Amino acid sequence: MLALAESRLFLLRRPWDDKNDRARAEITVDEVRRLKSYFALSAADGGQRVAIIDAVDDMNINAANALLKLLEEPPARVTLLLIAHQPARLLPTIRSRCRELRLMPLSADDLSAALTGAGGDVAPQDSVALAELAGGSVGAAFALTNLDGLKLYTALIRLFATLPRLDRPMALALAEQGGRRGAEPIFDLIVTLIDLFLSRLARAGTLSLLPPEAARGEQALIERLSPDRQAARAWADLAQSLGNRARRGRAVNLDPAALLLDMVLKIDEVAGMLAQR
Repeated sequence: MLALAESRLFLLRRPWDDKNDRARAEITVDEVRRLKSYFALSAADGGQRVAIIDAVDDMNINAANALLKLLEEPPARVTLLLIAHQPARLLPTIRSRCRELRLMPLSADDLSAALTGAGGDVAPQDSVALAELAGGSVGAAFALTNLDGLKLYTALIRLFATLPRLDRPMALALAEQGGRRGAEPIFDLIVTLIDLFLSRLARAGTLSLLPPEAARGEQALIERLSPDRQAARAWADLAQSLGNRARRGRAVNLDPAALLLDMVLKIDEVAGMLAQR
């Protein structure tokens, strides 16, 4: 099943783009047609078949409409598992034909147990920080542990603690770390962690509630940078565009170190603006 060699299992996801060596941006109607062709074949032993769509959020409108037709007249002895990260954005006609099962983020203890059971390792003192940064996702937690994500986030917090008088040598060191040749996973992780930090700033200022610390000194930093809803709105506005801009720049082969440094300078600019209120 892991090798996708089980004839009774079909996985529908964004197709791979060999030319650009990455997954395509969306699931197209052609992929849904492949699923329909699969159902047109008889099961080898006449047993139950399963199709996993990961994720429905990735479908363009034509693919979603093609899936809807399949849901209206589902094949016999088939279970369709539709993964949706934002169910509210799905077509209402698709949602109405599905039974909903909500999967909540794992707690720190459950996440540690899941990682240990899957062969991972997390120190007890790091379990809360890992759960916060991974959003309760075992897959995200694996990525963080494999790339020293907790240590990297701690470095980001130390850097942002110097805002709005940014420590330039620290910022340059971070940019160089993610801009080295062959360091694409580190670049992606730094961008993701910056996105996460901005989201935590926006949420804390909006709700007037500090999150559990994912790095030492984080709560005091969040309280200082996002003390109210006005500051939270500024961080939320920045979060909407900053990470995507860096990823687009990386996709067209702009210098990754320069992209990371630009992100940090934009954050410093907003921190300076808020400090002058």
